[in-house]
Amino acid sequence: MAAAAEWVEEGTKAPDFILATDDGKKVKLSQFRGKPVVVYFYPKDDTPGCTREACAFRDRKKELDKLGVVVLGISPDDGASHAKFRDKFDLNFPLLVDTDHKVADKFGAWREKNMYGKISMGIQRSTFLIDAEGKVARVWKKVSVDGHDEQVLEAVKGLE
Repeated sequence: MAAAAEWVEEGTKAPDFILATDDGKKVKLSQFRGKPVVVYFYPKDDTPGCTREACAFRDRKKELDKLGVVVLGISPDDGASHAKFRDKFDLNFPLLVDTDHKVADKFGAWREKNMYGKISMGIQRSTFLIDAEGKVARVWKKVSVDGHDEQVLEAVKGLE
């Protein structure tokens, strides 16, 4: 099994990427320079933990908007799956398609996972807060969903 890429660390420049969104548009990370960006990697659309996490960011949208923050969710699911997930839960931020997990690899979020003794590669739920200059300000490597939105919000406020 391929070794996992190293995590992108705090204080380094975030790797730029271009990915398709849930509505087929293309998004480039560097297009958001000048604003803080929350990039979060999650394993799968419409599963319990991923749904709670996405809905928590959805419910914080007004607060995040006030702080000028862009939220981008990334998983290996395809655009159709993302669109269904978005519509089912009224998600109000883009879900990006990383089917070949190249971007997850760049950030270090594509890792070996051990599920009931079965080892496989997959997304480790993780979040990267990128500042207005494109530097990684904060990394959460093993996200526990409950209360994570609050942690991210506090970290964004700390950027000021």
